[in-house]
Amino acid sequence: MQALDGIRVLDFTQMMLGPFGTQILGDLGADVIKVERPEGEWERSLEMMGALVDGESAAYLAMNRNKRSLALDLKHPLARTALLELGKSCDVVVENFRPGVLARLGLGYEDFAAVKPDIIYASGSGWGQDTAFARENRPGQDLLIQAMSGLAAAGGRRSDPPTPAGTAIVDHATALTLANGILAALIARNTHGIGQRVEVDLYSTAIAMQCQEISTFVNQGADYERSEAGVGQAWLSAPFGIYEALDGWLAIAMASLPAVSAAVPEVEFGSLDPWADRDEVKRRLEAVTRTQPVQHWLDTLGASGLWAARVRSTREAVDELRESGSELIVTVDGPGGSPIELIGSAIRLSATPWRQRLAPPRVGEHSAEILSEVLSPHEIDELLGGASS
Repeated sequence: MQALDGIRVLDFTQMMLGPFGTQILGDLGADVIKVERPEGEWERSLEMMGALVDGESAAYLAMNRNKRSLALDLKHPLARTALLELGKSCDVVVENFRPGVLARLGLGYEDFAAVKPDIIYASGSGWGQDTAFARENRPGQDLLIQAMSGLAAAGGRRSDPPTPAGTAIVDHATALTLANGILAALIARNTHGIGQRVEVDLYSTAIAMQCQEISTFVNQGADYERSEAGVGQAWLSAPFGIYEALDGWLAIAMASLPAVSAAVPEVEFGSLDPWADRDEVKRRLEAVTRTQPVQHWLDTLGASGLWAARVRSTREAVDELRESGSELIVTVDGPGGSPIELIGSAIRLSATPWRQRLAPPRVGEHSAEILSEVLSPHEIDELLGGASS
């Protein structure tokens, strides 16, 4: 038994925002039908670090397990017929095309609602469905959104160029927002008997991610300035940040200067203010942390109840997960038959846990199987060009 057993999703999404969100639904038991073009969604061929994994992009493999692939030319006359007929048995339709693209193909919210009045139609976009930026047809991509929303300008030292996050953080956050919106709409349908649209966009999510920072400067009347010495966030006082040690790097979270002085008597803060003098505070503390190994500082700060951690590489974190047998690392057969490792779901449900049911599908792997529910064998051959999967 899984939480979303019996829920069916018609998934038109590609790249990260949509596929990561719909994979969450698939992990929790939903039957996710991935609708993609005959040659496959664009991300299948995205070479990460210049290479593919088992013939597919590692990025595609990371976000498309627990789905079935239906490969169609959406402009084929039979495609709309088949998809709307499938829509009658679906609970959710998800898309992240530019606004209006599916509607022009006769696959918009009104089209599906006409055949399934309580359908949930979820749309993800870069700038929203009808905003000034959307009407300008701007590309909605994570780095561009980080740049426009202020996120990139808040990272790095004052003398550094704007520094984006080390991963597609807005895509990830918007995918989670998308899944949350869909789940809320499913509850509303079960409670109130209604279908509805769900809309999320990268820009709104990027702004919402900065709720504490924006709330600070709009209400306190002062803009932020990045720290020159590298305090971890432009909005916080020292000692918050990353510190060099003798053999590596150390992260120190929020702590009062008196508490740090008590734990590390070698450093002298005098009358320094943790906000106004944060650069000098960080420089003085780092001059001391450089003299001892990371473990020394973990022991020293930990004994005083101060929060600190070693700065590790992603590889080190993954190696530990493997060694501990964590469920966050799952092994499946790749499209070419070779074993591949994926990151499992971060959601833990005690009674209805997530399960690895299906490996990321090959292009159109389930096309004939899915279409057999709504089309005749002759129609399937016509729609698939005689290449029934």
